[in-house]
Amino acid sequence: MSVTQDVHDGLHADEGALPGEHPGRHPDPVIKVHDIAWLEFDKPDLVRTAAFAVDFGFTPTLQTSEELHLRGALAGAPCVIVRRARRTAFTGVAFRAGDRADLTTIAGAWGRAVEPLDEALGGHGVTTRDPSGCRVRVVADVTEWPALPLQTVRAPFNFEGARNRANATQRPPRAPAVVERLGHVVLQSDRYLEALNWYLRHLGLIVSDFLYYPGQRDRGPVMSFIRCDRGTAPSDHHTLAMTLGPANRYVHSAYQVSDLDALAAGGEYLVNRGYDRSWGIGRHIQGSQIFDYWRDPDGFLVEHFTDGDHFDHSITPGWAPMTASGLNQWGPPATADFLGVKPGRAALREFTSILTSLRESDNEFDVHRLLGLLKVARS
Repeated sequence: MSVTQDVHDGLHADEGALPGEHPGRHPDPVIKVHDIAWLEFDKPDLVRTAAFAVDFGFTPTLQTSEELHLRGALAGAPCVIVRRARRTAFTGVAFRAGDRADLTTIAGAWGRAVEPLDEALGGHGVTTRDPSGCRVRVVADVTEWPALPLQTVRAPFNFEGARNRANATQRPPRAPAVVERLGHVVLQSDRYLEALNWYLRHLGLIVSDFLYYPGQRDRGPVMSFIRCDRGTAPSDHHTLAMTLGPANRYVHSAYQVSDLDALAAGGEYLVNRGYDRSWGIGRHIQGSQIFDYWRDPDGFLVEHFTDGDHFDHSITPGWAPMTASGLNQWGPPATADFLGVKPGRAALREFTSILTSLRESDNEFDVHRLLGLLKVARS
């Protein structure tokens, strides 16, 4: 029997669970997915999308008038799939099964068929929708692209007592930060707890950290950072993050780069190319990643990150209040754009969603949750 650890108690930002709080895992999940595989989007202009993707650090593996596949430098399948459509939309997420047999197991649980994927992807998949309506796919045996050259390692760092670089300089180029892989996706749901429990039960994901609205801990969490359960093998602190909100929508996705130099110099390159930084550079608390957030030409929020935490299955969930000031250990304050309160179409859509959600009774976003969310924005 495994022994769980609490690495959170006594830290500056979070603590362990109280008696009776959500355990953060299902005792007998249907399967345990191994990792996130890719994200899927619809966009009207694939030429513009590809141009930003290359500047952001992706490498296209398929580029036609109807479809665009983008990969990272590590060996594996494409991590982003974009299809041409009249309207811009996030259309779903795929997870990689531990083995082919898991597809049969999850297909039986979902009442769905195991189907072959497109020729460009290879392998097979099973597709359904989560309680929020997000399309979820579990895949296996997809085509693995060989690794590409990674970002050039810089000269050694000099520290007092460890001066490893002499008669040499540090000159990281202002070039695209090479995306290595997809790290995680963050989704908002008006059925947050129902959706969270669905992922824990069906895909075997486990919670690394919970957040709750200040003063509302007794009502339960409103955000969770969720990782894959690989047993004693560590996995990313979060592969999926979910948060309660008035609408079901994509929030952001994150892509790993090699180090701070790559992230910062790559950010300078994006600035010079005229793209909009949303928030950064800083270091998060939950997950510890060094981050830099950007808006792509269609308004989607995407993140470069490096140096994230890795937990094995022994780590129990941390609990912390959700505050704007508690989103980072260092760096600039969270921006209005990142928090979704910057005046504009996105904020107007969110406000409209709030009114709709409050009028309806079949969701978890009520007046008390709205007050909690407003308190977070003011914090």
